[in-house]
Order: sequence, then C-alpha cells, then structure tokens
Amino acid sequence: MIEIKNLAKKYKDKTILNGISANISDGEVFSIIGPSGSGKSTFIKCLVKLVVPDSGQIIVDGKDILDDRNEFELAKMRRNFGYLFQDGALFDSLNVMENVCFGLKYLTDIKPSKYERIVKEKLALVGLKDVELLRVSELSGGMKKRVSLARAIAVEPKYILYDEPTTGLDPVSSEKISELIRDMQKKLDITSIVVTHDLKLAFTISDRIAMLHDGKFDLPETPSDFKKSEDPFVKKFIDDSICHELKDVN
Repeated sequence: MIEIKNLAKKYKDKTILNGISANISDGEVFSIIGPSGSGKSTFIKCLVKLVVPDSGQIIVDGKDILDDRNEFELAKMRRNFGYLFQDGALFDSLNVMENVCFGLKYLTDIKPSKYERIVKEKLALVGLKDVELLRVSELSGGMKKRVSLARAIAVEPKYILYDEPTTGLDPVSSEKISELIRDMQKKLDITSIVVTHDLKLAFTISDRIAMLHDGKFDLPETPSDFKKSEDPFVKKFIDDSICHELKDVN
C-alpha cells in the first residue's frame, strides 16, 4: 500500500499541493484527473522524490520515503517504481534494446548476459516484436509509449506511475495504451497510478478516480460514482470534457 499524508508543495508563492491525503491499495489502478496545471505531474514526481515535497509523508510498504536517505537507499526504493514519462523520455542516441536495458544496467545486479531475454520478454508483453535494433526516430508515437512501458517494467517494479500516457496519441494508439495499462495490472499484479486529463481513459481503466482541485483531492470514487458526482467542479470538468470530445468529432 501507498499512504499519502498531508502532502504539500509550493513553487515560490504558488501552492501546488495543499495537504493531499490518500491511500492507494496494492493491485489497483488509481487515476488522478484534473485540468492542465493542476499539479498532477508534480504529485507523481513527489512519489519517487523527483520533486521533494515541502511537508507530509509518503509511506510505501510501511516506510516513509521522504525520510532523509542516501543515494544508495534512494535508488533501491526507486527500483520498486516504474515511470512512464509524458513524452516517453527515450534516449534518441540509443536503440530500442539499449533503451529498455537502461534500468537493468543502473538499477539491478542482473547479469548482462540475461538482458536480451528480458528485453524481448517485456517488449512482447507490450505487443512489440523484432524491434530491438530500431532507432527511436523510426518509431511511431504509440510505439514510443510502448517501448517506454517495456523499459518501465523491465526491472519488475511493484508500482508504475503513468504521466499523461495518451497525450499526443491518435484514438487507436490511445486505446492500445488503455488496454496495456489494464494488462500490466492483471498479468504482473502491478499497482498503477495514472495522471491524466483524458476522462475516457480514466473511466476505462480505473478502479478509483480522484480529482485534483485547488491542491487537494476530492474523495476518490469508482468511475460509476464519479460520473454521478454532484460536486460542481467535477460536473463542470465532465461536461467540458464531453463538449471537447464532440467538438473533435465534428
């Protein structure tokens, strides 16, 4: 379980996170939605200490990861997390094999002789085959996301953080990413934390959804209950998202 208690973060005079608290259970898909600039990406970066909160606690499997830790302990903790960055964050100078191997090399003591087998296995899990020698420039947007996901699961993390996983993708690729998030949960028993402004994605994949608004979470709810929420901000967000989708169709 991940327990977040009174998490707070400011940038200069602007409050981004204002005392967030939530419990995320093992094996669930927990989605955080909200408009751009609401602090969603800041929140998940705090979970792996890429951003250091001003106060609060993040308790992962009974340990507060915000306690002062040396670099070795921090790297050890981060091995439990896979991170799918918004832009994929692949290394253009490396091919697919080298990209997926990156975490194996720096976060594990796995022997290099096993890298090829692991890479092919993880690429197969995300629906890719015979792409190991391709350069990043040869990949489509959807393929880049899947290679990034293969890299994230290569070290067999317990948790995966998804930062806007469908941004910039066409509807078909977005649907594939949606299916993959659920597949990773089922096949690998991974806990997934997804930040997105894509309401369709959140409704499709989530066990619970939380709205980030004014630096705090509205009460996390199931997708069914979230759709019926009477909270004015939630209702407006849903209505605006529907109108945006209809505009795109027309």
